[in-house]
Amino acid sequence: MKNLQQYIQSRFSFFYGWIIVFLGGLGLFFSGPGQTYGISVFIDSYIEEFDWSRSLVSGIYSGATLLSGSLLFLMGRAVDRFGQRTMSLIIGISLAIACFWNSFVFTPVMLFIGFFLLRFFGQGSMTLVPNTLVPQWFIEKRGRALSFMAIGGFLSSALIPPVNAWLISTFSWENAFRILGFSILILFVPLVFFFMKNKPEDIGLKPDNAVRKQNADGTEVEEENEYDVSWTLKEAMRTRQFWLILVCVSIPALVNTGITFHLVSIFEEGGLGRGTAAFILSLMAIVGFPITMVSGFILERVKVHVVLSVSYIGQLAFVILLLFTNSYWMAILFGVVWGIVNGLERITLSIIWPDYFGRKYLGSIKGIAMTTMVIGSAFGPLPYGFAYDLFGGYSEILLLTMIFPIIGFIFALISPRPSKV
Repeated sequence: MKNLQQYIQSRFSFFYGWIIVFLGGLGLFFSGPGQTYGISVFIDSYIEEFDWSRSLVSGIYSGATLLSGSLLFLMGRAVDRFGQRTMSLIIGISLAIACFWNSFVFTPVMLFIGFFLLRFFGQGSMTLVPNTLVPQWFIEKRGRALSFMAIGGFLSSALIPPVNAWLISTFSWENAFRILGFSILILFVPLVFFFMKNKPEDIGLKPDNAVRKQNADGTEVEEENEYDVSWTLKEAMRTRQFWLILVCVSIPALVNTGITFHLVSIFEEGGLGRGTAAFILSLMAIVGFPITMVSGFILERVKVHVVLSVSYIGQLAFVILLLFTNSYWMAILFGVVWGIVNGLERITLSIIWPDYFGRKYLGSIKGIAMTTMVIGSAFGPLPYGFAYDLFGGYSEILLLTMIFPIIGFIFALISPRPSKV
């Protein structure tokens, strides 16, 4: 297997790490069956087929998401122990099995298990592994590499929902899940098996394809990159930055999920319709894509905690805009600002962990971050629903929401890269 990667590296002029970026993007793409945008297309099929209530299905989904998020730290440890390639193979096969399982569900208990498997192996693990894999291959160019990898996530969110809808209408919801499972086994798993490597050192390379230094006698000298210092999870947890950034990671998950989940209702309160809400969600994604690409290059030149703190100023701005959105053009402005902030956050929150704590134990550290993020997203919609029932609107909860980006701004600003002594 090693000879195959070495042959490709020697035969072609580009760095093999860019193939790893492609595989990382492919992993993000095939996380789609476990993402909310992929699963949501199947919800009405369950309700119609089994005469279940929407609240029952929603409750099962929230519970399964919460459970999967609380266990993601175990996947992070497994990535550190067994490597990204082995875990990608296991996760890919497991996600395919999860799709097959969901094609046979007929009881609420089976649905809970199915949702848990989709969320744990799809939304959680298939996102976790690429974000620990690509940073192994890049240090100086890590920002742009993660930006290119993010294309897979954007394509997934754009293509998976309409593809799922077409599969359901053409072949039935059961067969749609089976087709998704087979596509993972046929397309993703073989590419991982033949082409994925855990780190450049496995095939005699260095991150960023750096040239090995030589002594006068021709012997190679191993030079350490000043930014390639690895911390164990326990060492990282002793730093102030670890805990502050952990809070920073949870804030966008909580705020964005809460607003997205209730956006139609928030817009209707402002005199806007469901169609406007759907358009704004698309606009946000369209604006976010180029910003994500640009932000990777920005992060190679500007300190990551500074960029992160700026993103929270933007988050505060779009929450204020949403509070006063009562016209179509205000909604457009809100969607543009929201998209810019989301594009900036996407890469910043991915790059900060390897930049701060290195490559070697990234799985364990990123696993804790993913757990926090998923739990934050699980709780995001609840305060908005309670506030609406209590006050009959969203003004109060949006005012309260402003506290979170202010906290994020302060925490990010006082969290420069830690020094290991």
